[in-house]
Amino acid sequence: MTYFVSRYFHLFCILCLLLECRVYCLEVQVGAEVTLKCEYDARYYGKLSVCWGRGPIPIRGCANEVIKTDGTLVTSRRSERYLLMGNIVEGDVSLTIRQLVESDSGVYGCRVEIPGWFNDRKHQMTLTVVPARPDSLMVAMREVRDRTITVRWSHVFDGGRPITSYRIDLKSKEDQWDAAVTTHMSNPNLTEVTLVDLQPAKNYNLRMFAINSQGMSDTSNVLTVITEEAAPDGPPLDMSLQAFSSTSIRVSWKPPRADLRNGLIRRYRIRYREFDPVGRHFNWWQHQSVTATQPRESVILSGLRPSTKYGVLIQAETKAGIGPASITSLCYTLAEILQTSTQATVNTLFTSTWPMVDTTRFISDVTTPDVFIASTAWEQSPTGFSSMPPDPPVVELKEVRDNTVSLSWTPGYEGDTPITGYFLEYKVLNGSWDFKKTVVDFSPNQTEATIIEINPSTYNIRMFAKSSLGTSKASNILTFTTGDTDHQQDVFSTTATINTHAATSSEEGGSGHLAAIVVPLMLVLLLIVALVTTWYLRRIKVKKGNFSLWLSRGAILYRGSESMQEL
Repeated sequence: MTYFVSRYFHLFCILCLLLECRVYCLEVQVGAEVTLKCEYDARYYGKLSVCWGRGPIPIRGCANEVIKTDGTLVTSRRSERYLLMGNIVEGDVSLTIRQLVESDSGVYGCRVEIPGWFNDRKHQMTLTVVPARPDSLMVAMREVRDRTITVRWSHVFDGGRPITSYRIDLKSKEDQWDAAVTTHMSNPNLTEVTLVDLQPAKNYNLRMFAINSQGMSDTSNVLTVITEEAAPDGPPLDMSLQAFSSTSIRVSWKPPRADLRNGLIRRYRIRYREFDPVGRHFNWWQHQSVTATQPRESVILSGLRPSTKYGVLIQAETKAGIGPASITSLCYTLAEILQTSTQATVNTLFTSTWPMVDTTRFISDVTTPDVFIASTAWEQSPTGFSSMPPDPPVVELKEVRDNTVSLSWTPGYEGDTPITGYFLEYKVLNGSWDFKKTVVDFSPNQTEATIIEINPSTYNIRMFAKSSLGTSKASNILTFTTGDTDHQQDVFSTTATINTHAATSSEEGGSGHLAAIVVPLMLVLLLIVALVTTWYLRRIKVKKGNFSLWLSRGAILYRGSESMQEL
């Protein structure tokens, strides 16, 4: 019916004009509001009864009456969507229909009942309601982190045709929309999405569209968001060392690359340590902090030993954390001016003045003592086995389409206290979990999510549950590839539940795996020896008397009432 009316609508109106009939033609979109005109001169006729009906106006009354008035008030109506919003007592009886649907299409007739034979005034019009594009969305920001943003929206009027997908545009604030990253989401039931792999401390613009068979909605409101700062991704640049005196070294450097700073560089941490020529190792790191103020920073490390080699490295710091260290540079302090001229005298003075240092106090790795203190405190915690954190969830990948990833998870046993939330760790395939790409938090009642990966690649994800008692082990790990628009990607999943520390150590080296194999193997061997020994002893049958065993010429002999057979 809708197809027929839409196709012949204009032809019908032209015929009405040629025949000079009092029929008006209106075309309105679904969801809109329309007013069909009908008036009479109330000052001349007085208050008259008026009715509106659907279909051609019959000889008497109105067919399929939808609303009626006695000239003062509305006396009946079929639906609250039908209104007489004009001044009825002055003769304005125009019909207003709200929230139009396609089934409202058709002929409408207005009959003004004027006393006398054949005096009624009739107004007839044809209304065609056509489907439209969806209404524009209203997007709100739910969460902003350093590398992720989560937005949400509510369902809107679909224009008379179901919404089939959504489109989201993301761009840098200084760019034009032509340069935006566009993502289509084919799930019309979505009301929330998380965009990942963003750049920290960057200003973004975001907008959305709803799409149905009639087209795309107008743009939503535009969100402007600045992602949070993160620790720098790059080290300081162009570091140089210069021996300033016998007890000091000048250090100079530049900030990290602008695209790797991830925020405002607030200070630099300088670590330096001397090389012990006797023990042939570096001593403990010493620390110094410098506030970032210049395009090229400089500081003098003082209180050093003469003619001594020092290693120096620098890290940049934002309010979110400390970035990677520069490559360690080496430099000797200048020699101290002494009265004697021979090197042997200098060496004698050196060894007699500076005593040997206990090498157990030093480590050659870039590790600070407070790390060991924290580890010892953890190991001595008396509550380590008194409570049970939740079990990890089981994660499933529902769909990977283009750069949109839809996943769901099933919660595990919650442990001794309720689960308070979940978080997702997300990294590139060849990356380490120690340097995870990003972390996305979810509420405790949430069991599915959709994320948008801005930079297509192959990724790993795993999930953890958390409660007031701690964090679960890692869930199964999913591997997927984004950015393929031709077909849904294959999904690879490892179903073994992996402890967080075990997952980390497995990427660092095989020492943990070796210990995990050798120890159980030794236990198995001991068990086998015990079983063989027990079986052997049972073969020896003792009938009576005392006995003693000894070995003579390869035979086992028994001293007593009977001899034993050679085994």
